[in-house]
Amino acid sequence: MCGLIGFTGGGADNAALVKKMADKIVHRGPDSFGSYTDENITLGFRRLSIIDLSEGDQPIFNEDKSLVVVMNGELYNYKSIREELIAKGHVFGTNSDTECLVHLYEEYGTDMLSRLRGMFAFIIYDKKDNSVFCARDFFGIKPVYYSFTGGNLYIASEIKALLEHDAIKKELNEDALENYLTFQYSVLEETFFKGIFKLMPAHYMIFKDGSLVKKRYWHAEFDPQNSTLEDATDAIEHALLDSVEAHKVADVEVGSFLSSGVDSSFVAATFKGDKTFTVGFDYDNYNEIGYAKAHSEAVGIQNYSKTITTEEYWDAIPHVQYHMDEPLADASCVALYFVSKEASKHVKVVLSGEGADELFGGYNIYREPLDIKLLTDLPMPIRRFLGAAAKRIPFSFKGKNLLIRASKTIEERFIGNANVFSVEDRTDILKNSKKTSPMQITGTYYEKVKHKDDITKMQYLDVHLWMVGDILLKADKMSMAHSLEVRVPFLDKEVFKVASKLRTDFRTNRNMTKYAFRLTAKKFMPDDVAQKKKLGFPVPIRIWLKEDKYYDKVKEKFTSKAADRYFNTDKLVGLLEVHRSGKKDLSRKIWAVYIFLVWYDRYFEA
Repeated sequence: MCGLIGFTGGGADNAALVKKMADKIVHRGPDSFGSYTDENITLGFRRLSIIDLSEGDQPIFNEDKSLVVVMNGELYNYKSIREELIAKGHVFGTNSDTECLVHLYEEYGTDMLSRLRGMFAFIIYDKKDNSVFCARDFFGIKPVYYSFTGGNLYIASEIKALLEHDAIKKELNEDALENYLTFQYSVLEETFFKGIFKLMPAHYMIFKDGSLVKKRYWHAEFDPQNSTLEDATDAIEHALLDSVEAHKVADVEVGSFLSSGVDSSFVAATFKGDKTFTVGFDYDNYNEIGYAKAHSEAVGIQNYSKTITTEEYWDAIPHVQYHMDEPLADASCVALYFVSKEASKHVKVVLSGEGADELFGGYNIYREPLDIKLLTDLPMPIRRFLGAAAKRIPFSFKGKNLLIRASKTIEERFIGNANVFSVEDRTDILKNSKKTSPMQITGTYYEKVKHKDDITKMQYLDVHLWMVGDILLKADKMSMAHSLEVRVPFLDKEVFKVASKLRTDFRTNRNMTKYAFRLTAKKFMPDDVAQKKKLGFPVPIRIWLKEDKYYDKVKEKFTSKAADRYFNTDKLVGLLEVHRSGKKDLSRKIWAVYIFLVWYDRYFEA
């Protein structure tokens, strides 16, 4: 896990400029700095040494130095690739996984991507034709940001590095703000900075002769197949144990994150390491440390834990949003910041459970199509009528929300695991709103799975939006803030092959989420752990916002000049007052706005 930089165009000061850009992301790779520059391109690299500690510094070249590469990530099958390439006559100068890339490119061109197993973002520069080839891994575990302006291409692992280049103008993208308020993360391909984009997962781009071409090279699709439950659990067990073992490839010690959930518990029980890491809050119902210590003791592993105080949490928020590059209103990212900090005191690499819910059907919301099936079996005109009638009733009653939700198609009611501000509420608080519907973003994805069942549609959407924009991004940014590499064995091509073929009821059914996976997990842990309900990472935001100290802290932001630039501040204060009174829990809405303002202060005001 490292940090990369690349930009085209000559310049006398490029060597100094790339060092300046790389220094902004030194946290991604404090072990060494490397660079390459010629009249056409400049590449920079910050290294966190994990494999081939003595000879793996980058950039790395092929035999005749006509190709040069920088890579962020790990290739878990690099040893078998290396053997294949040596047999074909390629000569290696190092034992690193990165060097495989230049030789694979020589041999297969862009088709090389299908041979990789791992998490990666890389840039290969071909001196022979002056072309730049940049690719991002299958699921989007590693980030890639770029800007194509003035006929030149600029690439980096983090936006803050790009902003150091004089050619990059720093300007807020208000379209990103509007959609963020609904999705709680930056959902557009264009980031919060105008002209700076994300290379999407499973995509590559080629820059040559002044033009930029992007292409998808792999597609995560669900294709359920009939099988027995026994065959399904056997396949899951084999794929996961193989993946966990593959993800341990390193020349340094590997640890594991551990919460009270079945995902991280499975990894901790099977990775055969010595150390697990856990955090909790100084509230009884928001602390998983006791469970983690008991589980670690049961499987014979040392657990290291940290209790986060309320003051520590709030003090860390500006630092967290700085490292995120773009605002993220997921309160658990601060917890990830602290657990990464704790782990980095002991190891350089940890395994984590991200991706299990999206692949195996773990979110509680995935059961909703089953819960409202009696209603959704009714003709749509009747459902619309019942939903409209329920909306008109001014008071709450049992089943009101179900009637309203059942009156909509899955495409209308589900935009992912977060749906914070409705279009109407968002328009109410923003000074300038285009009133864009979330369906303008989600519709493209739903179209690709229009013939699938509703649960599969929900999973597909989360794999391509929520998991990339929230789950994986915070894992990368919060770990790299502390020079820690996080590896996610659930998000492996071979694991996905198994998960994608599971029958829908083996993923989610009326009684249980992640059904087949939980049955598999029972072989490695007690039943109560394997069947534990999905909680996420509980953070007591709703409690804090009613306390004077934090109410006042948020109100100060809500009445600031920055807030007044984009929001109707009286409406923002109104949200705070309603929440504090206890009439409604508006903590998620308040938090989304507050986090944006904290981030904005750091990047545009500080």
